Amino acid sequence: MSQALPISEVETPQAPSGDEAEFGPDKRGHKSRLRRCLASGEVKDPQAMVRFVLSPDGIVTPDVAGKLPGRGVWVSAQKSALETVIKAKSFARGFKGKARVEGDLIALTEQMLARRVLGLITMARKSGVIAMGYDQVQSMAREASTAFRIEARDGSQDGRGKIRTLSKAINRELGLPDPIVIGCFSAESLGKALARESVVHAAIKPGGLAATLSVEAGRLSGFTALIPSHWPDIKHETASR
Repeated sequence: MSQALPISEVETPQAPSGDEAEFGPDKRGHKSRLRRCLASGEVKDPQAMVRFVLSPDGIVTPDVAGKLPGRGVWVSAQKSALETVIKAKSFARGFKGKARVEGDLIALTEQMLARRVLGLITMARKSGVIAMGYDQVQSMAREASTAFRIEARDGSQDGRGKIRTLSKAINRELGLPDPIVIGCFSAESLGKALARESVVHAAIKPGGLAATLSVEAGRLSGFTALIPSHWPDIKHETASR
């Protein structure tokens, strides 16, 4: 079960170079920032999508940062949408020519989105907007609102539950949404991102980085559950007012 995450908190970025003419200017003469999903044909905010480009060898390549040169095509950030495109061989239509899908493109896309989320968690450490470890996270939750709770998927239910109860209570007292939970990474993976041997509990303060993380975590949630289904307390983690 994945969480629905807001995508409206971050200003929509300018469309990457190479495919700006896909829709042409709007009625006011401005270039459209919306993109059409190759799977469904729906026009969407690119923050809820993944861009794909062709490598020099004609291989379909995820461009999760939206910065690679050349013509791009867009697919909603959902595993099912990408499965539809691959099964229907729609990339050739989108690129108006030959387009090869090699290997497990779905797994590759998920891995790249996961690395992007971990990269933002690393940036949070460098920016000083993250608390790490049970005691630090509890202190942050007592003092102010929490935008993100980051819990190792292999962490204990007891510590996670105590942090959840406190952070939700403080946020609700302040009239804020419950913290978004990211629980799809192991303690070892979080440790590598945060320059420690392992990290079980972390939390990120509200702000610009948290807003960006909400977009990237939202895209990742279309490919993997942010809250692991094996957690015995999953109902408490997914419950919101």
